[in-house]
Amino acid sequence: MKFVDEAKIIVRAGHGGSGSASFRREKFEPKGGPDGGDGGKGGDIVLVGDEGLNTLIDFRHKKSFEAQRGVSGKGRQMYGKAGDDFIIKVPVGTEVFDLEMDLKVGDITEHKQELIAAAGGKGGLGNMHFKSSRNRAPQQFTPGEEGQIRQLRLELKVLADVGLLGFPNAGKSTYVDAVSHAKPKIADYPFTTLYPALGVVSIDSETSFVVADIPGIIEGAAEGAGLGIQFLKHLQRTGLLLHMVEFPTYEDSVDPVEQFKALEIELEKFSNELQGKERWLVFTKADLMSTDEAKQKAKEYTDRLKWKGPVYIISSVARIGLTDLNQHIADYLSKSDEDIWD
Repeated sequence: MKFVDEAKIIVRAGHGGSGSASFRREKFEPKGGPDGGDGGKGGDIVLVGDEGLNTLIDFRHKKSFEAQRGVSGKGRQMYGKAGDDFIIKVPVGTEVFDLEMDLKVGDITEHKQELIAAAGGKGGLGNMHFKSSRNRAPQQFTPGEEGQIRQLRLELKVLADVGLLGFPNAGKSTYVDAVSHAKPKIADYPFTTLYPALGVVSIDSETSFVVADIPGIIEGAAEGAGLGIQFLKHLQRTGLLLHMVEFPTYEDSVDPVEQFKALEIELEKFSNELQGKERWLVFTKADLMSTDEAKQKAKEYTDRLKWKGPVYIISSVARIGLTDLNQHIADYLSKSDEDIWD
């Protein structure tokens, strides 16, 4: 299925039903008092999280949604029926923005979570509400209120504990394939990952975490080059970033330090918040050299970068260093959860 992570829609909540101007007309009370009932409330537009969805593709063709209007009131103090709400299912992780007001309406982060995107209008009042000692036969009633009309932007950000960051062919998809049951596309050319892929990494029967692989970032991404920059927003929800850098495999390979610095610039252009997230440096494809040579090169690069954070050396193909890395990720995420509840 084609991945679509943004959509624009128009939602129209239902109008409220009008109140009624009516009087009792019974056999022995030909001039009874006012008995006009109220109109029913218009239906709401309600967005509901559905964990079975992972794309906004359904909104590419259907972009307008309208809820049912309320029924008008009747005599004998009969209230009009409220209009039915219109339910729109969206993937978990969808943020909702009002385009005209330029504000965030809400964020759907749980299965079956509901968000009223547009409120239905109130029903009008019947004439029974306007009776007074000075006006015993009021003709007044009020029409129902209009329902909200909104232009919305839906933006899907995948929910993951760990986000993978790196240039194309840095080994991100190979890592996801090695440590989870996800099967991302893997090949020896750029942009084999065309949309975010999620994998669940199980440490034991009670411990697991979700990792997100996004398209590789290249220099100039902030200006529209490549594919990854449009998906960087998915990493904003993660608790930890793994910055993956491949060891050079040929003499004319790109310098990992220069790649790292170039990606740092793109992160800074995109979001200071994202650049400031907890980030670990992971050197990949360690099976292409000896253990001592891999350690020596990793130290050389980290010294040049003046990197002070955690450093890991792995090979997803040869399964070198994966157990330690995954266990340390699980420990870090577990500690982060404890800090939240302290």
